[in-house]
Amino acid sequence: MHDRLLRDVDFWSFLLSIDRDFARIARKNGCSCGGHLHAGNYFRNPRGGPDDLPRECCLRLSLCCDQEGCRKRLTPPSVRFLGPKVYLLPVIFLAAAMRQGPSPRSMRELSTLFGADQRTIARWQVLWQEHFPQTGFWKVERARLPHPNEATLLPRALVVAFFTSPNPRDDWERLLRFLSPITIAGGLALAVSR
Repeated sequence: MHDRLLRDVDFWSFLLSIDRDFARIARKNGCSCGGHLHAGNYFRNPRGGPDDLPRECCLRLSLCCDQEGCRKRLTPPSVRFLGPKVYLLPVIFLAAAMRQGPSPRSMRELSTLFGADQRTIARWQVLWQEHFPQTGFWKVERARLPHPNEATLLPRALVVAFFTSPNPRDDWERLLRFLSPITIAGGLALAVSR
């Protein structure tokens, strides 16, 4: 059921509207130097979405400072893109979760469903099961899960925690907003224990 939603163009337009809200908030806050932020959006060529994904849904929203001497780029969080990864964030998440679930789907089936080869899907599993749990973001945010002991079963634990309503679109929104801090530069950086 959730994989069908990822083929729905309206779903991706909905996610774009959330990204636009993130960009509006970042623009309102301005640059750390005090300068104003202007649009510096750029197009991506994302994989895993519907074949008829509108061009505007391939736009990565980004901002640039207008102050000479600063000109920093600020890329707000996203619910569509995971840093520089080519595949869309919901696809990366769902394929890894479907591979891990109580009745794991075969690599061949997932590869056909999402258009990613088996090695790529295996890397996504490593991302969620080994890399993500070591991030500073996760070390803080895992306490928000209703059953923190299940946090070792990523990404499946996030499915259990966030997919609770009869409306999958609402569930996706809650999950992707939760994950949005990892979509910016440094969001997946490993936490170093001292």
